[in-house]
Amino acid sequence: MLARSNRIVHADDYRATVRSGRRSTSPHSVIYLRHNGRAAEPRFGFIVAKSVGNAVTRNLVRRRLKGAAFELLPMAAPGTDLVVRALPAAAQAPWDTLRAQISEALSKGVTRQ
Repeated sequence: MLARSNRIVHADDYRATVRSGRRSTSPHSVIYLRHNGRAAEPRFGFIVAKSVGNAVTRNLVRRRLKGAAFELLPMAAPGTDLVVRALPAAAQAPWDTLRAQISEALSKGVTRQ
């Protein structure tokens, strides 16, 4: 599970990352990556809308995304904010696919920084 210091918890931080971050799209998610200018730990946020499914499905998708983010935490550079917006196809996506998409977005973002 992600520690509080590794989660985006304020709406302003979500908004800033989505509006000014680099966007990486895939069939199952849209990932926004932004360097927040602080030397703090990397932070992750998740947006899973009702279009993904009912509450049980949305929570399942969110838990999968959080698990993938936890595994990829060492790969993220300090000061990185990453927001994952799950698309409806994420409900049927295997865990490995979701993890690979986050990993790919992180590797692209790290090389461009």
